[in-house]
Amino acid sequence: MARKKFLSLTAVAAAAALSLSACSPSATESSEESSSADGSKKGGSGESLTIGIKFDQPGLGFREGSNDPTGFDVEVARFVAKEMGVDEADITWVQTPSANRENALENGEVDMIFATYSITDERKERVAFAGPYFVAGQDLLVRADEEEITGPDSLDGKNLCSVTGSTSAQKIKDEYSQGVNLVEQGGYAECVTYLESGQVDAVTTDDIILAGLAGTEANKGKFKVVGDPFSVERYGVGLNKDNDTCQQINDAIQKMKDEGVWEEALKSNTEGTGYEADDELNSGADAEFESCD
Repeated sequence: MARKKFLSLTAVAAAAALSLSACSPSATESSEESSSADGSKKGGSGESLTIGIKFDQPGLGFREGSNDPTGFDVEVARFVAKEMGVDEADITWVQTPSANRENALENGEVDMIFATYSITDERKERVAFAGPYFVAGQDLLVRADEEEITGPDSLDGKNLCSVTGSTSAQKIKDEYSQGVNLVEQGGYAECVTYLESGQVDAVTTDDIILAGLAGTEANKGKFKVVGDPFSVERYGVGLNKDNDTCQQINDAIQKMKDEGVWEEALKSNTEGTGYEADDELNSGADAEFESCD
């Protein structure tokens, strides 16, 4: 998927206590160290990082209460941090909702983001990306007995839920079903609740996210992923434009793949959901790393 060059991390970082809210990043830990927007920090007893993830995406980025976060994004982040000389105990995990990822990076509230963050030209106007570390495709989640909705072009007159700050639902309205009614919620859990109650007819985001939602113990048998991906979503590591660790991150991701750890992490976090990653997407041109120039 890419190339190899590893540089060592030059400094350390930490975050001041951040408050949890729906519209701003929320720290789950805090420290007395000072943070900088260039991805490096100093303070405390060693190297540290503040990493933005999702808290509401089972199998990718999920955290309940004070428990350790779990998911594929989290495992990739841990591996990258370790390659940069940062122990897991020195990572501060921050919740970064889709609508606030750019702000969190620009304001130096996080050093990097691993949060199903698709690389787009529009986002690159404000932030930088390393990776991608995974390539997914947009799909639809529907109720298990749904038969009318077979793809993005069968949504006219239907209510479609997605998360504020995501471009998924608008893409369907613009390119496939102009008559679809868009419903935005703050998180995917709310969308799934709406779907179960019949307030919406489908939920849209990337296939791997939907598989995780459908595969939870509480949701098993209630929903299904349509299984007709209609986009290419390259998950990048979000960085502040002044961050100089892009190549280090790319090298760490490549090492994770070369050692088989990436494949093991993906398998363990999607097991039981019925999800199968597109091997061609994750090994072809779509998986080529962003330039670190």
